Amino acid sequence: MKKPVIGVVPLVDKERESLWMLPGYLEGLEAAGALPVILPLTEDRQALIQLMDSLNGLLFTGGQDVSPALYGETPLPQCGETCSRRDGMEQVLLELALAQDKPVLGICRGIQFLNAALGGTLYQDLPSQKPSDLSHVMTPPYDQPVHRVDLIPGSPLEKLLGCRTLEVNSYHHQGVKDLAPGLAVMARATDGLTEGVWMPERRFVWAVQWHPEFSWKSQEASRRIFAALVQAAQ
Repeated sequence: MKKPVIGVVPLVDKERESLWMLPGYLEGLEAAGALPVILPLTEDRQALIQLMDSLNGLLFTGGQDVSPALYGETPLPQCGETCSRRDGMEQVLLELALAQDKPVLGICRGIQFLNAALGGTLYQDLPSQKPSDLSHVMTPPYDQPVHRVDLIPGSPLEKLLGCRTLEVNSYHHQGVKDLAPGLAVMARATDGLTEGVWMPERRFVWAVQWHPEFSWKSQEASRRIFAALVQAAQ
């Protein structure tokens, strides 16, 4: 049986004028039985249509802040660096994936982008807009858990993991504010922040706020999340 091909959105380093990748995204997918490929950074619709024809699924990775323009807001001073080319590319990829009902997994920025692209809003900066005693920006090592999330009973993630709570790692300053129409919550942090979502009207569109690409070697739950994407892409 051929391995499903998963397209992985590249990370962008504007200062070095380069594209790059954290190995955990690729290794986690490979360990789950997929063939991951890093996509070019392009907004060329025809190129992306051609690429999607060769892909069985998509992984939306972490990275820069999602542009507030995507959800109709003006950037606050605390909003970080954005990447309009990446926002544009991901909008096309998501549109194509939804139209073709191809599996999608979003991680960190991925959950934020998914929510914004589908009509929701974001906290541009959690410390100033939603202060919390919870640590959402951890220090190394990044594979260690720093806070708990509660899984929604009956949600696909709760069924996959077979538990009601999960200890997760965390490194982000933006987050889901108003949930997009068409999305449902799968997990919340103990401070109420949405940390896991899915799209009930599609075969597999999931996103989590934490980082299985750092914890897949040490945490079974992270391996199962990668495996769920790969299985859906078979």
